[in-house]
Amino acid sequence: MILKELVLTAMAVNCYIIGCEETKEAAVIDPGGNPQTVIKALNSSGVKAVYIINTHGHTDHMGGNRAVKDATKAQVLIHENDTKMLVNAVSNFSFLTGSNVTSPHADKILKDGDKIAIGNTIELEVIHTPGHTPGGICLLEKNASIVFVGDTLFQGSIGRTDFPGGSYKDLIDSIKERLLCFDDGIICYPGHGPATTIGFERKYNPFLI
Repeated sequence: MILKELVLTAMAVNCYIIGCEETKEAAVIDPGGNPQTVIKALNSSGVKAVYIINTHGHTDHMGGNRAVKDATKAQVLIHENDTKMLVNAVSNFSFLTGSNVTSPHADKILKDGDKIAIGNTIELEVIHTPGHTPGGICLLEKNASIVFVGDTLFQGSIGRTDFPGGSYKDLIDSIKERLLCFDDGIICYPGHGPATTIGFERKYNPFLI
């Protein structure tokens, strides 16, 4: 498995490239900006992006969609409840910075339980975890014991819920019911900040104890 992390924009969003060693097909998870950095990383890794997957629709996670898609022809994937955020600068909050960023429409709309195959060796399972946004998702790669958690869960913290569409109750329920059911050793790759594990968050996260 090919796995590369990029930290993009002034908001320090984590963008991940996950690829199949055999076929060199890859997915870009949350290209929030600096698209040329993403494209350069794809080229240097020797992979071809076939999917752009947004864990949710906030601008810092989808701001690079258009340029990366133009360069790679990859399909844009997002959960059904966040689709309008791709094309609406008010809904994705880019209007707050005066940038009015939008993305191409989703090529595929995701639902809970969907499986995204990348090459011959990688399968991401979609886990719907609303709370940060209505369509927030996590992406589990079971064989590698990793899960990309977007802004659902951070090391020692959780995603904010004070934006329109957010719900503290929904987010806590999502984490406890959909993530804490995993083994302690599962590595969590968040949308911001360092990686963590399910076990660490179960034991030390003040929002979950």
